[in-house]
Amino acid sequence: MFFSFLLASGFEWLLLVGFAGIVLLSPLLWAIVVYNRLRTQQVRAQNAFSQIDVQLKRRCDLIPNLVEIVKGYMAHERATLEAVIEARAKAASALSAIGGVPSSAMAMTALAGASGALDGAVGRLFGLMEAYPELKANQNALSLQEELSSTENRIAFARQGFNDSVMRLNESIVVFPASLVARTCGIATMGMFEADAADRALPSVKLS
Repeated sequence: MFFSFLLASGFEWLLLVGFAGIVLLSPLLWAIVVYNRLRTQQVRAQNAFSQIDVQLKRRCDLIPNLVEIVKGYMAHERATLEAVIEARAKAASALSAIGGVPSSAMAMTALAGASGALDGAVGRLFGLMEAYPELKANQNALSLQEELSSTENRIAFARQGFNDSVMRLNESIVVFPASLVARTCGIATMGMFEADAADRALPSVKLS
């Protein structure tokens, strides 16, 4: 009987220890699950940005070639061409500052603004090209224009995917108590790739 009592007592003790262990480990296990989820969302957002990065670099590579071709036809549109080159330089600099890792919301805002300004500058150039029939017949110019337009479409598509990923990450980070894990592990919210209306509202250019 005494032996049975010891067995019963030992079993109850094991149950107590097991329950205490679960209580103590539950917060840690929860934190691990939350951390893994946040890191997964962060990696997905970074991967989504890599798609934007590729297309932005491609656009920066194409623009000088287009300007080189059209400047011989558009001698009176020097200001427009210079505006495109300047906007391209600013966009390339903003992209370089990020270094492929969109961790800074301020840097992302700067990139979005510079990219929006470049969109406007290139759009004005395309509009002016319509006034030059001989330029419209240049196959190299037309090919580059089509490539740039296609690249812009890819940027818009990639931007939507990136912004969706960032929104999911940011929503997870700001919700309590997951915000405690994010703060402790250094997982911060990310900035979206959205240019302000003021960045896109560039002044119109009249034909010379």
